[in-house]
Amino acid sequence: MQNNTSIEDRTDLTIVKRKPQMISFILSRPDRIWPSSGLAQLMVATAIAVLISTTKVNASSADDAKTVAALDTQYQAAVKENDAATMDRILADDFVLVTGRGKVYDKTELLKAAREKQETYEHQEEEAGSQKVRVWGDTAVVTALLWIKAVQEGKPVDYKLWFSDTYVRSPTGWRYVFGQASLPLPKADAK
Repeated sequence: MQNNTSIEDRTDLTIVKRKPQMISFILSRPDRIWPSSGLAQLMVATAIAVLISTTKVNASSADDAKTVAALDTQYQAAVKENDAATMDRILADDFVLVTGRGKVYDKTELLKAAREKQETYEHQEEEAGSQKVRVWGDTAVVTALLWIKAVQEGKPVDYKLWFSDTYVRSPTGWRYVFGQASLPLPKADAK
């Protein structure tokens, strides 16, 4: 579609009258293709860069979620086996765990308990399908329903609880920095 009104282009102080042309991305006529001006090239390059960076962000976020999910599952298995070396590798030095009863543990206390095998576990696993990982940049939060069946302080326990584990990306990889556990769920709610 062309408009019959003319516009003025000033080139070297000479007025040139021409009819405006509609910009077309359709390659029907090579003389009507969007001109290859610097601005046009910049706009196309910017659009491509935005698409690529968005794809990388989404891909890396999904990759990060998979990495953190696997790391949290690995951590739960290390707790079950009282594997202090693996726990030490995953936990941040300033790690804190707060239980549903308000007890606070740090990394040193958890590693000591694992080394001394203060608890023996039959189960220390996330319920299948309950794990959710959310990633925001360099922070990830894992939530899941955990089944614990163990001997704690000489007494058998068997319960489920919800937990949230917070991981932060560090120069050496993802580290578990903060854990929050619910109270044990009533048996009717632990399905």
